[in-house]
Parts: sequence; structure tokens; C-alpha cells
Amino acid sequence: MAATPRFRNDACATTHPDGEPVTAPSDRKHPVDETLPPLRMFTSGLQHVAAMYAGVVAPPMIVGPAVGLTPKETAFLMGASLFTAGIATLLQTLGFWRIGARLPFVNGVSFAGVTPMVAIGKDRGHDGIAVIFGAIIVASLLGFVLAPYFCKLVRFFPPVVTGTVITLIGVSLLPVAFNWSQGGNATAHDYGSTTNITMAAVTLVIVLALRKLLRGFLQQIAILLGLVAGTLIAIPVGITDFGALKEADALGFPTPFHFGAPQFEIAAIVSMSIVMLVCMTESTADMLALGKIVGRPADERTIEGGLRADTLGSAVSPLFNGFMCSAFAQNIGLVAMTKVRSRFVVAAGGAILILLGLVPVAASVIALVPLPVLGGAGVVLFGSVAASGIQTLAGAALEKGENALIVAAAVGVGLIPIAAPDFYHAFPKDLLVVLDSGISTGCVVAIVLNLAFNHLGRKPEAEAGTAPGGHDPVKAVEVAAH
Repeated sequence: MAATPRFRNDACATTHPDGEPVTAPSDRKHPVDETLPPLRMFTSGLQHVAAMYAGVVAPPMIVGPAVGLTPKETAFLMGASLFTAGIATLLQTLGFWRIGARLPFVNGVSFAGVTPMVAIGKDRGHDGIAVIFGAIIVASLLGFVLAPYFCKLVRFFPPVVTGTVITLIGVSLLPVAFNWSQGGNATAHDYGSTTNITMAAVTLVIVLALRKLLRGFLQQIAILLGLVAGTLIAIPVGITDFGALKEADALGFPTPFHFGAPQFEIAAIVSMSIVMLVCMTESTADMLALGKIVGRPADERTIEGGLRADTLGSAVSPLFNGFMCSAFAQNIGLVAMTKVRSRFVVAAGGAILILLGLVPVAASVIALVPLPVLGGAGVVLFGSVAASGIQTLAGAALEKGENALIVAAAVGVGLIPIAAPDFYHAFPKDLLVVLDSGISTGCVVAIVLNLAFNHLGRKPEAEAGTAPGGHDPVKAVEVAAH
């Protein structure tokens, strides 16, 4: 006889073994499954787009010129990246069959692939892009096949591991906000100027003030309001660029295989397959973090669906001239800060991304937000992720066993790419795909040390400091949440 689903006192939903939400007798939906009024849905979704926009268009802005594409072709790549990010986000939030985490989970172009893609496509022009796309397709299909097995690693992610990884996600993203605050382009004459940094500081103060003074829905969209206010202030300051808006076409579509049919080369496929494993590792950590934040812990089924959405979105992306897609941690910070947990809000953001990909002039309006303004808001966004990780670590029994040592070593290793960017410069380039990701290296160290100290020859639970319920991550996260 099947067990009767249990419900929490707050009548929130739990998850049925088939992956579908089960509601309490009061019919109150879990906040993740709630729909908001249309205006709130749109503005909250737009806020997610504003938070991720720079991260989506940055990789094609780097890869395009590096492989010899013209500015117009690079702009085409940017539009395609927005379009495919929207598709991948809809796969994650709405889902179908066993595809999709069905959490407020945003997907976009992964930064992990930028360096290997530049190495693959350099000096090849359109042929280089075709080889990149072919490698992404094969690597993504391989990841789709591996997803049901990869997700079983979830039992090795108790609070001592998840808290460490969540903290590293936030800390690793902060340099991105600092770079934006300086102007985003280290070769620009005004990079790091007092004007740029002052604008970032002004935006940060505006966001904090709005969060303090506003209430209800307006408080929830404080980031969006802060970005609008910062952009308006930046116009007379002279750091708002209207060039992209003037040159943008009214309508456009990412023509399938615009740069030619994909080409398949073994070396490129191996390189992008490594990137895919890195992306799956980071997405697993991000889903665990998001599940904790929204009050719906990510179990194996959730992670399997999320990884399948990641990999399927990545496999489809090259068809429309997009790159590999994975989780966007900055949007997890937005969920943590605004407390808006509805996956349909993020789905609205995905629809907006698709629209921006089809209407280049609309995408250019979002692009009006100067990077220093975005950087000021990013400090709050990314810092919220780190704060969430610290909160998780508070329930990880650091005073017991060797858990504090696990956190110390994993955080130390994870900070190497941030504190000493050239630390691994003598290592083979293929290894740098993993080593230059502090999230991935820190995650691996935390998992290995947790296995060594809390699983192999395991001590009694009370002595080892493991969470109640053995190494069941769902129970462990619930304990940490309370």
C-alpha cells in the first residue's frame, strides 16, 4: 500500500514520487507553484531578465570577436543567446515529462565554456563557430544520457557540503559585480574610474534604501527600480550608451544554422564534454541552494529533471546559434532577496528573453543599463547567495567531527581562482576548465573530504556531526532550514 503523503503545518506542498506537486487538504499551493497577478508576474520576470542580461550576452561578446566574427555577426550571436536562454529557462520552470526542475531556476549561456570555445574557434571564422556548435551538441547529448546517474550524487551533499558550495557561489560571483562596477572592459580608458565606481555605489545605496523604505510588491522589485533609477542618473553623467539602440533592427529571428551545419571534431568534443560535466556540477549545487531557499528541497528526481533540462536546452541551443546553457546563480540571489518563489515568475522571464531574441530593438533597451549600475545591484544579489550559504552552514554541526575542517579546506581551495587567478597557469589548458572554476573545485574538495571524514569508516552519527537521517540531503536540508 502506498504511503500517504505528509504535509507540513504551513500547508505547503510536498513532492509526490512521480515528480508532481501534491497540495495539502487546504488546497494552498506551495509558493513555488503559485501564480501572481499579470503585472506582478511581468515586472518580477523582467527583474530576473535585468539581473541576468549582462551574463547572457557577455560570452558571445567575447567569443564572437575572438573567432573573427564581424560586429553585426556578434550582435546576431547575442540575440540568439537571449532566445535560447529563454527556451532553456522555460524547460526548467515549466518542464514536461521528467525534464525540468520545476523551480524558479534561470538558465543562460555558461561562462565555463568561454575559454575552451575561444581556443576551439580561434582563427577559423564561421568554421570555428560550426565546430563549437558541433561539440556542444555531442557534449549535451552525452550529459542528457548521464543525468539519471549524475543526480545520484545528491546524497553526498549534506549541509556541510551544500553550505560550502552555496557560499562559494556567492563569493565567486562578487568579482563579476566588481568588474561591472568598474565598467566591465579592462581595456577601456574609463575602466575603474571614479565616475563608474561612484555610479555603482549610488545604485547600491538606492537599492538598499528602497528595500528599507518600500513595502509589499514594490519592495520585491527594489532591484528593478534601483536599476531604472541608476540608469536615469547615469544619462546626464554620460555613461549610458545609446549606440546599440540606434543600430538595432525592429524584428529578427535566429535563423537555424546561420553559420553553417555543425562540424564534429574529437578534440573539441572532449573539451566541451569536460565543460558539460563542470556545468552539471554547478547546476546540481545551484539546485540544492535554490531548493533550500524556496523551501522545496531538491531531491534526486528534481536534480535529474533539472540536469535533463540543462542538457536538452544546450543540445537545442546550437540549432538557433546559441551556446551551452546552465544555471545562473545570480538569479538565485534575486529569489533569496525578494522572497518571490514562484517558478511562473521566472517562466515569464524566460518568455521575455525569447521576445528579446526576436525583437533586437527591445533587447537593446535592456542593454541601456550601464554595467556600473548593474554592478552596484550585483553586490546585493551575489552577496545574498553567500549569506544563504552561511545560513546553511549554521545548521551543519560545525562544532562536531571534522566538519569545520571540511569547510575550511573547501572554501580555501575554492577561493584560489579568485584570490590568485594565475595560480594554475602552468597546468594543461584542458584542466583549467575545471581548476579555474572555484565553485567546481571547492565542491569536489567538500564532497571528497565529507566522504573521508563522515562516510568511510563512519563514526556514530552524534560524534561525526552528520545531519539526522544519515546522508539523506533532503532531511539534512530540512533540519538546517528549521
